[in-house]
Amino acid sequence: MKKRFQNTLIFLLYFSAHFTIAQTDWDAKIKEELPTILEKHRELVSIPNVASDEANMMKNVDWVTNAFEKLQFKVSVLETATLPVFLAEKEIDPQAKTILFYLHLDGQAVNPRKWNQKDPFRPVLKEQDAAGNWQIINWSRIKTHIDPNWRVFARAAADDKAPIIMMLSALEFLQKQQQNLKYNVKIILDLQEETRSEGFLNTLKKYKNRYAADYLIIMDGPAHPTNKPTLTFGCRGIATINISVYGAKLPQHSGHYGNYAPNPVFEMSHLLASMKDETGKVQIAGFYDGIRLDAETQKLLAQVPDDNQKIQADLGIVKQDNVGRSYQEALQYPSLNVRHIETSWKGPGLKTIIPEIVTAYLDVRLVKETDGAIQLEKVKKHLEKQGYLILSRTPTARERLKHAKIATIQTNAGINAFRTDINSFIGKKLRQTIANEFGEEPIMIRTMGGTVPITPAIQVLDIPAIIVPMVNMDNNQHNPNENIRIGNISQGIKMCLAILSMEL
Repeated sequence: MKKRFQNTLIFLLYFSAHFTIAQTDWDAKIKEELPTILEKHRELVSIPNVASDEANMMKNVDWVTNAFEKLQFKVSVLETATLPVFLAEKEIDPQAKTILFYLHLDGQAVNPRKWNQKDPFRPVLKEQDAAGNWQIINWSRIKTHIDPNWRVFARAAADDKAPIIMMLSALEFLQKQQQNLKYNVKIILDLQEETRSEGFLNTLKKYKNRYAADYLIIMDGPAHPTNKPTLTFGCRGIATINISVYGAKLPQHSGHYGNYAPNPVFEMSHLLASMKDETGKVQIAGFYDGIRLDAETQKLLAQVPDDNQKIQADLGIVKQDNVGRSYQEALQYPSLNVRHIETSWKGPGLKTIIPEIVTAYLDVRLVKETDGAIQLEKVKKHLEKQGYLILSRTPTARERLKHAKIATIQTNAGINAFRTDINSFIGKKLRQTIANEFGEEPIMIRTMGGTVPITPAIQVLDIPAIIVPMVNMDNNQHNPNENIRIGNISQGIKMCLAILSMEL
């Protein structure tokens, strides 16, 4: 009888705990605490966070250290050759699974003259008027009523301090509700993400055991334009190649030598035109090798609620490149882009000269099936097929007289892409968790267009990684007038609560 009573008591306690979690009205609690949360966001965003300003970066570290220690996290500031790496840890059980969350504390540099406010690091609250213009409103209004479509404008308001506040708020809610974590948590705040994560990436071997985890969740980047909960399973990589072609050994007067001295700009135009056809498809041999979009993948791409006609209208283009049939499909292929072209003349005004050199700066966006070094080798072979002598330096006088076509190239294999299987354990868990919390499946992005600087960390640490973006797409990331929509802050906190309560 006593044993039966004990078993019943254990069951009731277990059921009561899970019933409490399931019945928690997070929307109501978030709404109640939102004014306080916005004030904390305002306080953190008010600390300048450009990585070159070490003194202010360390003030940011002090702020987050205090916040995480209040939540009983163990905080470490790990030394690097540059700025340190912030690491917060909470271990519930050495045998439990561990999720490593990655966020970044730094922001892009600012040009105050291009901002519609006095100081990009003094957050302002704005609402949109009938004409669609953003007007500053008094912060005191958050005490009486908060419109989810209001926005906070400031550098790093979205990228990436909003997710930091979302995570801290969720952890605080769980603490107040006395709801324990289901797995061990590690949180990295990178102080140099906007400058290619130099410090963090250089510590991967040194602190590999400190960073060790079963799964990695990256909380950076914007959600789908619909602002619905989004999971991103990969990102493209990037490699670069600079190509220089030559004319005469010195710039020549176009009157004296026009029709005689070849102009390398036209030579470069023919070379670049040989790389793509009129529909936008790359003509370099083997450039798309290995890409296979089966029926399951096509179905995944089709569930993303993109409006391709709107995308074209927003871009101001009458037709898209004919690489993929939709925006999502286009992202599944490597791309070839000319990002800049320059001649030897870089001074003000124009001159009637035939330049002696022209350089095209190209980038190759990579997908999981491609490797940066291999793609660049394909570009090099294409140049050779066009009859070019390929050099890694400026040609000599003898080489100029011997070869009609000479190209100097500089290559950087860059960062390869990553992609986690949507049917992996963590992929399924996150999808199910978000669906249960929000009543519908999240939007699943197979591969996003941009490149996450910490991709090498995913490869070195050898853990499945998924990006959980939570800020609004139109946040002006990296640009003047960066902003965060308040409704995205509320939704992001709820997403963090769901993920932190997830059973592994």
